[in-house]
Amino acid sequence: MMTSFFISIGKDKLFKLFILYKIIYNFAKNYPLPLSQAFTNQIRIPENNDWVVFILIGCLFLYIFMMNVIEREANLKDFLLQKYFDSSNNLPSWIITSCVITLSLAVLISQYIPVVPEYAANLRIFGYQLNKFGYCLTAISLFYFLRTAVGFLFYQSIGDGKKWTIFYFTSTKFQFVLSILVVILCVAHYYFPIDKSKAFLYYFWFFTFVFIFKIFFYLFHRNNILPQKWYYKFLYICTLQIAPLLLLWKLLFI
Repeated sequence: MMTSFFISIGKDKLFKLFILYKIIYNFAKNYPLPLSQAFTNQIRIPENNDWVVFILIGCLFLYIFMMNVIEREANLKDFLLQKYFDSSNNLPSWIITSCVITLSLAVLISQYIPVVPEYAANLRIFGYQLNKFGYCLTAISLFYFLRTAVGFLFYQSIGDGKKWTIFYFTSTKFQFVLSILVVILCVAHYYFPIDKSKAFLYYFWFFTFVFIFKIFFYLFHRNNILPQKWYYKFLYICTLQIAPLLLLWKLLFI
């Protein structure tokens, strides 16, 4: 009698467990768990931009060194408004500013060039191959070096070599401000959620405006950094501003 009683209780528990199993099975079949979906469908590999941080911090330290050592602890206002005859160590400041603008432009533009050309990709430097940043850095460095060399020869050939030092002194101030803006653009580009496909168009118009502003800045600056005769000014703008920029565009985007 007792045995049949326990058997009936056991069957009742098994029946209830079976009913519970069917309920859970049907629920899981009709409504998959969202946690499992998130785990299987939303795997993402985050982009590593540590190299951008290292380059921008390096640029910052270059400017700190320039302002505290080369410019003898000058503040930003004194540096931008100082006169040529009151300045010193103009050449080191110009070199540092050129390095910073080259590095920051290479960081920003490297994300938009389509591919590294085959002739550059096949080059092996100490066993390493150029990536997009390396190719941009090489192209922009070559652009600045050739334009500087031709600019120096241009001033010497027209018999106005003394203006060359005044020219790169004035150019340093302009490049310094531009490099700060480019560094800000690099931070916004890599560390803020912006639409990079649309941002390229804004970058294009921004640098177009900067280029036009630079031409007028050079033409009407109080230091008279361009040659006095109008045809030399026209020759400088066409040969040392427009032509190198078109060549750089061809190297990077065509």
